[in-house]
Amino acid sequence: MQQVPAVRRRKIGSELRRLRDTAGLTSGEVALRVGWHQSKVSRIETGRSGVRPEDVTALLDAYGVRDQRLRDMLAALAGGEGVRRGWWHEYREELPSAYRDFISLETDACRARTLETTVVPGLLQTPDYARELTRSVLPQLGPRQVATLVDVRMTRQAVLRASPPLELWAVLDEAVLRRRVGGPEVMAAQLSHLVELGSLPHVHLQVLPFSAGGHIGVTGPFVIFSFPRIADLDVVVLDQLTSSLYLDQQEDIRAYGAAFNRLRSHALSSEQSLSFITGIGKGA
Repeated sequence: MQQVPAVRRRKIGSELRRLRDTAGLTSGEVALRVGWHQSKVSRIETGRSGVRPEDVTALLDAYGVRDQRLRDMLAALAGGEGVRRGWWHEYREELPSAYRDFISLETDACRARTLETTVVPGLLQTPDYARELTRSVLPQLGPRQVATLVDVRMTRQAVLRASPPLELWAVLDEAVLRRRVGGPEVMAAQLSHLVELGSLPHVHLQVLPFSAGGHIGVTGPFVIFSFPRIADLDVVVLDQLTSSLYLDQQEDIRAYGAAFNRLRSHALSSEQSLSFITGIGKGA
């Protein structure tokens, strides 16, 4: 059985525990219904044990859950790429498993809140910008490997065109806009692309100008994913070019959520930010 990453196990277990409570069943009663030992139910609910799609189905049947969307979502989380093989599966030889899991979380999410302090977020990059950035950050890669990473990054952006689309809230430090990745032409096109995307109703961009001074975000970029139908299970991700670190403890989620709100309060409004980006693109 494919190993389900810890962040997925926690999400599945917490939701299954909630559904069991809603059904008014104890873990012992559930174990009797599905023919398991009680310890298996407990391990699944605490995220300490792997869980298969058929395990999820058995538990949902026991709880009387008929919501097909919820059933499909939990089964997909349990099976990862093995059940609902995503487009990223074809890159399994080139991408670390942590990065593939990041992509699958991004695909499942309904909202992403992100802070970027150095480069344009991957979901908002142009192909030229992504290519030049990848070459700069990973100079040891050959042309084919660079092309693969750029292709992955561009394909990830489909979440912004999905129905419904991912709701993206992005706070960008001014340094992101001033750093000339790939030279003036590449950067001018990237800034224009930001303004275009920032005009979409589900994309909210805010710039944190240098004049804001020191801020909590100087410690580094992060992403907070939220998911539909599963309450209180946000996931904080520290995203690197080809890998990610997950923070799924409630204290981490609260801390990063509060930090993001503070950053937004110090940043320019969305309207002011688009004007600011346009000005930089014109040489201001």
